[in-house]
Amino acid sequence: MFSGLSAFPLTPTHDGAVDFAAYRRTVSVAALAGADSIGALGSTGSYAYLNRDERAAVARAAVTAAGPVPVIVGVGAFSTSSVLEHVEDAAMAGAAGVLLPAISYQPLRDAEVYGLFEDVTSRFPEMPVVLYDNPATTGFTFSDDLRVSVAHLPSVVSIKLNTIPDGHDAASEYVEMLRGLVPEGVSIGISGDGASARGLLAGCDVWYSVLGGTFPGICQQLTAAALSGDDVGAREMSARLDPIWALFAKYGSFRVTAALATLSGSLPTDAVYAPVRPLSGSEREEVATALRAIDLLE
Repeated sequence: MFSGLSAFPLTPTHDGAVDFAAYRRTVSVAALAGADSIGALGSTGSYAYLNRDERAAVARAAVTAAGPVPVIVGVGAFSTSSVLEHVEDAAMAGAAGVLLPAISYQPLRDAEVYGLFEDVTSRFPEMPVVLYDNPATTGFTFSDDLRVSVAHLPSVVSIKLNTIPDGHDAASEYVEMLRGLVPEGVSIGISGDGASARGLLAGCDVWYSVLGGTFPGICQQLTAAALSGDDVGAREMSARLDPIWALFAKYGSFRVTAALATLSGSLPTDAVYAPVRPLSGSEREEVATALRAIDLLE
């Protein structure tokens, strides 16, 4: 579950509400394509824009649609009390684990973030927890020292890195260093999609993938190639996706993936929630051009 490809689906909308029929189709496609887990309600899944009831319903829908594929549910929230409610809802939905970011209106200190993870793991000792690092959306950046400290808490099972050093040797040395400091059995994951091949080839165990939620086929192939040691194959597949990685860097993976899903026919409308607006005009045409150039339709 905490290795291979973890596919993060968008949470589709219709008239401002969650489109559960479209969501179940999206999750089912990823599960059938060979994703090792589904990352429901990650940043791509718009968790921050949904209320508790909606998030609980999305978690239930994901678990149902995924079938035997385990679902990891995002539980991020401003307050610890809300986080604990979301963990409880995820557990009741049948989630196999939770994704826990550190988000807050007030800037957080390392001790406060450690305390958040400590509260969750002590309250729900049987629930596997993934340390979810995404400073672009949370405003908090984990230091290596904090990652290692959190990884030693009971039931923390994986670390999601948002970046990795450039170059194979530097990336491999970093993953090896980190692996030597965290407990045995804690997996190390890469989440920056453009760095996925580099991270997996450097020794990461899992790709927490934005693109995998919409185009799981090629992402599963890339993951399998990298984890089997097929350096050339993994790099070639990643290079094929360079136009997408460039757009992620330019406009953000959330808006670009939402546009990709609509332009490819996977979803009827862009899965973004106001005040976020879909890409339009020349920006949207750039996404369409990239989609045509790399023939991502599945």
